[in-house]
Amino acid sequence: MYDLLLTIIEEIGYFALFLVLCLGLIGLPIPNEAVVMTGGALAESGVLSPLPAFIMTFLGICSAMTFGYSIGRFAGSKLSNWFSSKKNISRFVAKSEQLSDQYGGYAISLSLCLPFLRHVTPYVMGMNRMPYKRFVMFAYPSALIWTLIYFIIGSIVGDKVQDLSNHIYQYGIWIIVALGAAIAGIITIKHFKGKENKDPVDRPM
Repeated sequence: MYDLLLTIIEEIGYFALFLVLCLGLIGLPIPNEAVVMTGGALAESGVLSPLPAFIMTFLGICSAMTFGYSIGRFAGSKLSNWFSSKKNISRFVAKSEQLSDQYGGYAISLSLCLPFLRHVTPYVMGMNRMPYKRFVMFAYPSALIWTLIYFIIGSIVGDKVQDLSNHIYQYGIWIIVALGAAIAGIITIKHFKGKENKDPVDRPM
């Protein structure tokens, strides 16, 4: 899987990152996490330039989400019966509907951390006639943050991307939660340390 991705990148360069993320919609067996982390690892090693690599991965995620939304918006009614007849797909659609009912537009953000749901949820949002501007408001900033996190992880782990991606694919949402908690903890500690430094020091009379 990892070797296949590297071969595609060697053949067509930066566009491979965009293309593979789009083709993930039709079952290309390379998890999105592995693609983005590989972009980060190759950028850190100097094989790719960081900015173009990041932009192509970000645009690939956005295009995949937008395509799913468009299918749901314009062909959802025609596909819903077919999805209902497919047990595995209908299960994910139902789960996505549940997330949408509970969290509204934030379901798009949550679904990015969940394999396959990240493809189904934009479709469900389109099928439910979410306005495109509202979809963009949730989808693209979430994609930016998600892509940035995994791009940075890839730049740190380097050639360990394949091993790590297998675990992330299974436990992605918990890793995101852990990273978020760690970042929040660091910010809180820095805030209180900065506050202590600004407080006047009591001096004996």
